[in-house]
Amino acid sequence: MPTPTQPAGVPQRPPDELTAKVGPVVERVDRFWARVTEGRHVDELWRSFLTDARTSYRLYSKDVDAERVAGMSKGKHFFRLVGQFFWAVLEKLTPARRVLLLVALVLMFGPSGEATWHSSNGELKFFSFDGHFWGALLMLFLLVLEVGDRVVMKRDLQIAKEIQTWLLPANPPSIQGLEIAFATRPANTVAGDYYDVFPRGGPAGESKWVFAMADVAGKSIPAALLMATIQASLKTLAATPSSLPDLVGKMNRYACSNSQEGRRFTTMFLAEYEPATRTLTYVNAGHNSPAVRRQSGAIEKLDRGGIPLGILEAASYDAGSLVLQPGDWLVVFTDGVVEAENNLTEEYGEPRLLFVVHTGAAFSPSQLLQSIMTDLDRFVAGAPQHDDVTCMLVKAT
Repeated sequence: MPTPTQPAGVPQRPPDELTAKVGPVVERVDRFWARVTEGRHVDELWRSFLTDARTSYRLYSKDVDAERVAGMSKGKHFFRLVGQFFWAVLEKLTPARRVLLLVALVLMFGPSGEATWHSSNGELKFFSFDGHFWGALLMLFLLVLEVGDRVVMKRDLQIAKEIQTWLLPANPPSIQGLEIAFATRPANTVAGDYYDVFPRGGPAGESKWVFAMADVAGKSIPAALLMATIQASLKTLAATPSSLPDLVGKMNRYACSNSQEGRRFTTMFLAEYEPATRTLTYVNAGHNSPAVRRQSGAIEKLDRGGIPLGILEAASYDAGSLVLQPGDWLVVFTDGVVEAENNLTEEYGEPRLLFVVHTGAAFSPSQLLQSIMTDLDRFVAGAPQHDDVTCMLVKAT
């Protein structure tokens, strides 16, 4: 009698033999899936897809006028939006690829069929044309071309990222009486944020320390290129003897020559610290006002300075000064920190940042910086990052 699970007349296969045949297939499928997903879980893939979809929608929707024309019906308004969105996608392609896309769409959504005719010898011949197949094949070919461009651009961006990494300090320097930590997260592969800490010789040959943070208007490659010029000009000009306001003034005149009539301006916070007197002299050129958290818990904003660099060549800048006492904190950040948004478009905000600083005042700078970044991640909860995030913490000891 056959078993309930084995049809009559079918020879039973030993379990070991079945496992030996199925096991390698399962392993190959697992390796293939791990290679495709790079080991990510399904929920991670879904979040990544949503992020990519939102980013792409923002890219194309910039060219779409969503405002409804007076007197236009909802149906016409909908088709008008679809048409604008289609043109926004089409115009992102090269002219040759636009034609290829249009041909592929016509073939995919057009009719397919077959034709018959009689040959010269009287035979009946058939000719069939599957437009859907050829349209899909053209679409796949177009995808391959676009992926090729993306791979080349990704390689170039990776090289640019490595170069930018060389321009920024990897580890904070050792300064008497101070502990320092900094971190940055670019919104794209490369960033327009700049931070640095480096020595500068004083009048009597005594070393002072320059603290710099800048945020170039825009993101990605254009901002990264301008950031590199800002870094190079600062290092060059800081080597010349001049006061801090004069140094910022020279930086501004240089920035005006590269700002495209003010469209590529740069906000900057520049400070000079003298370890012997614990004095911090600073100029704030339109940057988010850094905060000094005193040991008592009082907050001071460092807002003296002037307008951002690259807007007005004749702009003048004022300097502020303060003394850092043991237990004081200096918190310098770019707008990408306080303007980070969650899925409800709520901003992280400066009050929340300062609250984390208050609660972690007993930490080391690296520990407090980790707390800030963790709290920021908890707040945005996977929402897309719209701007570069950079933060520097300095604790007086």
